[in-house]
Amino acid sequence: MTKLSVNVNKLATLRNARGKNNPDVLEQTLAIINYGAHGITVHPRPDGRHIRHEDVYAIANSINVEFNIEGYPDKAFLTLVKEIRPAQCTLVPDPPEVLTSNAGWSIRDNYQFLRDIVTELHDSDIRTSLFIDPMSISPVDLSLLSETQTDRVELYTEAYAESFGTNNALPILKQFQQVATVVNQMGIALNAGHDLNLQNLNPFLRAIPNIQEVSIGHALICDALNFGLKETITKYLNCLKLCHSPS
Repeated sequence: MTKLSVNVNKLATLRNARGKNNPDVLEQTLAIINYGAHGITVHPRPDGRHIRHEDVYAIANSINVEFNIEGYPDKAFLTLVKEIRPAQCTLVPDPPEVLTSNAGWSIRDNYQFLRDIVTELHDSDIRTSLFIDPMSISPVDLSLLSETQTDRVELYTEAYAESFGTNNALPILKQFQQVATVVNQMGIALNAGHDLNLQNLNPFLRAIPNIQEVSIGHALICDALNFGLKETITKYLNCLKLCHSPS
């Protein structure tokens, strides 16, 4: 079954708005795990506007589920990741000034850079995942993916989420399926994330059932405002189970 990794950045954003420790990010992260989440994702950025380096260390030292650290692989980020040695590091091509991740890697333009970083992370026994956009990735990019030696890719799902419920939904979903098939044929496993929610998650995973992990943060925390955190985690876990049950 596809695993649920909860991105806890939004909890840190809420805490940082008041400059104190409410909500307590570590306490809520442990609650999320207790409610059944399979993993935790964080995305530290250089300005510390949400999750901070001290949060990352505290979470790493306290959890017993899979830890995924995602971000742009500059020197400071790689130092953090290699010290913590999470189960997975997701490499995202977002510069410091962007509000949220909004593009996939151009593999051709960054091939040697990515290949070297994947090797560096593998030397620390860290599984790697590259953030790619199925709507813009080129045939050349796809052909180079396997040469980076990455273990996984994360499908950037904003285009799918934005089209959900519109006339564009089916062709966009088919594009995702085509890219996912090519990637899997290379022996690279699949993750997915960005704007997935309780409405669009089921159709997505029924179309691409071999997704190993979904990383969900913003929508999940928004849902928690209505349902509470425990019930929200339960709803997402039930959705994942339903996705993999017979139609």
